This record gives sequence, C-alpha cells and structure tokens, in this order.
Amino acid sequence: MNGLRNIGPVSAKWLAEVGVESMEDLERVGAVEAYRRVRENRPGKASLNLLWALQGALMELHWTDVPEAVKEQLLEELG
Repeated sequence: MNGLRNIGPVSAKWLAEVGVESMEDLERVGAVEAYRRVRENRPGKASLNLLWALQGALMELHWTDVPEAVKEQLLEELG
C-alpha cells in the first residue's frame, strides 16, 4: 500500500495488519470494510480521515477532494 495515494506508512501498516495489502485488496473489500477492519483492530486510532483517504485512493482523488455526497454515502454504509 505504500506509494498509494493518501496512504502513508502508518495507514499502510494498519491496513496490512487486517489483510489489505494492495490496491486490488482495497478494491475487493471496499473503503468501508477496510476502515471497519482497521477500526476494530486498532480501537480509537483510525479517524474518519482514513475512510476518506481510502475512498480517495479508490477514486484517484486527494482525500480532501472526496465529494460530500460520497462521504455521506460512506457514513450511511458504515452505519
């Protein structure tokens, strides 16, 4: 995951710990499920910025450029 847009070394480590080690893994599980896994594995560590970063990586956008409508949809999916 290193070198992937929006994903720094700490986030990459957290993702690898939960089985998301490549863009293909992220595409397969989706941003919400990857975020859920990290949040469960590291309670209190992962903020919503990680969710936006993951979705941004999938959309090839900087995490701050993820549209508000997409963020709302992600939050809905997250429950």
